Amino acid sequence: MARYTGPISKIARRFKEPIFGPDKALERKNYPPGQHGPNKRRSKVSEYNIQLAEKQKAKYTYGILERQFSNMFKKASAKTGITGEVLLQLCESRLDNTIYRLGVANTRRGARQLVSHKHITVNGEVVNIPSYQMRPGDVVGVRERSKSLLAITDSLAANTNKSEWLDWDKQDYTGRFLDYPTREQIPENIKEQLIVELYSK
Repeated sequence: MARYTGPISKIARRFKEPIFGPDKALERKNYPPGQHGPNKRRSKVSEYNIQLAEKQKAKYTYGILERQFSNMFKKASAKTGITGEVLLQLCESRLDNTIYRLGVANTRRGARQLVSHKHITVNGEVVNIPSYQMRPGDVVGVRERSKSLLAITDSLAANTNKSEWLDWDKQDYTGRFLDYPTREQIPENIKEQLIVELYSK
């Protein structure tokens, strides 16, 4: 299954944001990576460079590779509505991201692993495809034999964030995908218009 397996601290430092979760390296070195340190920087950054960086940040944030992200943009372009917002809605409605937002895993990487290892169900059926697209009304849950997993119980106990478009039942370990989130509800610091401009060239 294709996924990014490279260094994550370097990527977080490049964007100056903990896009993979809390990172001590980012706290110690809050400047981009490079052999010349924080002082040697190009003075002028092109418009294309800014747009490309925003696309790369979105890809790394949601754990999506290039071809998959490009196909997702085409799908967003074909839908009605604002393309950039629809693109983020498609990213947010992925199964692995939904598991992360519900607090079943404390990172998207962890959520992806739970899905791939068949710990997660959708509408009562086991689904092991992280990119599975959730629809309003879908019920996602933890398999009965997986409810005692330490990684899941610890993550749920530590989770304090709630997403308005999701509903979680802590007794049954099930969550409901209520609706696609609006742009205001999505907390990610992504300038989606720059991505639209990049793909529109």
